[in-house]
Amino acid sequence: MSLRGKVLGLVEVLLRVPPIFVLDEIFKLGTEFIYGEITPNEFDSFGGQYDHRENANETAFLLFDPTMSKFIFRTVVNVVVGAIVCLSAMCMFVLETKHLMVVYLYLTSIGVVITSVFANLRTVRTVLMDESHLNGTLSPLQMFHDFDLKQLLNERGSMFQVTENYVIQTILAFVFINIHLGPRYTALQRLLPVSFLLPSLLVVLPVPDTFLRYSPIVSALLPIAMVKFVLWSSFMAIALSLGTGYVKAKTFISNFGVSALVESEWLRLNVPEVLRTFWILRTVEHAGCFILSDDWDLDDVHSVYFRLLKYLLVSGCDTLTAVLGLTSVVSYICNYIGKFFQWILLTEDENDKNFGTVSAIVFYILALQTGLTSLEPEVRFIRLCRNFCLLFTALLHFTHNIVNPLLMSLSASHNPSLRRHGHALVVCAVLVFLSFTLMYLLWTTQETSTWLLAVTAFSIEVIVKVMVSLAIYSLFLYDARRETFWEKLDDYIYYIRSFGNTIEFCFGIFLFFNGAWILLFESGSAIRAIMMCIHAYFNIWCDAKAGWSVFMKRRSAVNKIDSLPEADSTQLQSLDDVCSICYQEMFSAKITKCKHFFHGVCLRKWLYVQDRCPLCHKILHLNDESKSPPPQDPPLPDPLVEEEYNR
Repeated sequence: MSLRGKVLGLVEVLLRVPPIFVLDEIFKLGTEFIYGEITPNEFDSFGGQYDHRENANETAFLLFDPTMSKFIFRTVVNVVVGAIVCLSAMCMFVLETKHLMVVYLYLTSIGVVITSVFANLRTVRTVLMDESHLNGTLSPLQMFHDFDLKQLLNERGSMFQVTENYVIQTILAFVFINIHLGPRYTALQRLLPVSFLLPSLLVVLPVPDTFLRYSPIVSALLPIAMVKFVLWSSFMAIALSLGTGYVKAKTFISNFGVSALVESEWLRLNVPEVLRTFWILRTVEHAGCFILSDDWDLDDVHSVYFRLLKYLLVSGCDTLTAVLGLTSVVSYICNYIGKFFQWILLTEDENDKNFGTVSAIVFYILALQTGLTSLEPEVRFIRLCRNFCLLFTALLHFTHNIVNPLLMSLSASHNPSLRRHGHALVVCAVLVFLSFTLMYLLWTTQETSTWLLAVTAFSIEVIVKVMVSLAIYSLFLYDARRETFWEKLDDYIYYIRSFGNTIEFCFGIFLFFNGAWILLFESGSAIRAIMMCIHAYFNIWCDAKAGWSVFMKRRSAVNKIDSLPEADSTQLQSLDDVCSICYQEMFSAKITKCKHFFHGVCLRKWLYVQDRCPLCHKILHLNDESKSPPPQDPPLPDPLVEEEYNR
């Protein structure tokens, strides 16, 4: 991508960050924004009313109590305002770039008008309260006429503020003239600077104080009228854009589905980059606040950099939007970790490029399970560190999922590249080392808890997976050096994988009961209960069902193979052919009922898929009623034979 494209992409991302900040502030206020702050007097009023209403009707109390009515009204207003603000922010976020620019120009013009009004009000108030103006001893016009620089540049004098306001209003007028979306008639464009500078011009003239007091409001009438005109004249365009967007979305969903629409909008809005930029800017803001506060010079056993890191992590996940931003940052880092392992393993598999996506999902689910946003700062920091440990074990599992198929392909394909073999083995050694190191550090520094048991179970599971992969890898390498066909290889691989799957299944059951203990006695939540149900279904029930299905298919295939006769050496010599499944020489073979020869192991693998001969496609076991061919009707008599018989 060119430099211009990168700059435009960065600008588009920055344009979508402010709506996220608005949502973040709404989430940060939380219940305070909805219910507001209730003073102690209001609480006493509630209590007093309840204490003295022994014979009063409760409904009448709720309807006519002024304090309760005020509280309900304020709550309803806050809820409505919060919902409108959130909806507006989300609508701004999904706008196209050109429409987003229009919205920002309109909001900027409103901000310019408001700034101009407050600056003019401050200047007029200062001039009216100035002693020289009250006493009439010194006229501002006389100052300009005499060019009295001492009085004009006196920071404590009113004329210095008038001069400052003149510069500010000139800048604001220039900005408003160039960005406003109203009609650009020549007369209006010339009147706008006069409108902005009107109070600054009147304070130097001998006009009554009444004119000065109302001059800021009068000067803002023209800009406000233009802003109002733009708002009212844009209603039809906004309604038309909403209707067009709805029709496009409906057509897209009918043609491609909801998932395709979500994916398309996700890519168009560049959501991960926006959330990442939002979190970084938010963290920079909090870092500046920490440095400027007294916490920077606080004497503590920990270093100032540790306290800064702790503060940034704690404040970086105090709202849902902040957690999403932190998740995007974690996804970005994990994505590069996955690319690093891919670079070491010399692989470019497309299925391994979702490393960051899966890591983000795991981290966000952990954040929802532990309820990070609702915890106290100290507890939140501890839970966040524990989540990072669990995420670290998940990264080890993801890395094993990358290296395991590579090991199998290198050994089964007899790849002679020692470099690729060495890199894969080094990654396996690193996985085992990191798992043992993590368990050692945690068990020597932390007390025994359900969280520590879960991390230990995940770490041991990684070690077991790596050992199973290395064992199968070694068997394949040994088979590659053999000159004859190794029929027991399939049995050994099945036993090793069954052992590994059994260990994983046991750990799955252990983690289920560990999670149940946490749910019932430590920190129960609806998200945790849902995740436990998902874990129980996919990692326990589905795995058990799949394992039992494989066991039954294997046992059925073994019984069928054992029922077939074994070929002797004489038959093999007379055949003088290879196995039609693996194309290797046969020193032992099974003979099917259709008189075809195959390796017993090869035929057993074939029977996992279907029960027909690989060559002639005849049923191998007619004794199996469920797979026996359907009965055929007797053949019809030939007419010529029947006529000869009648004669």
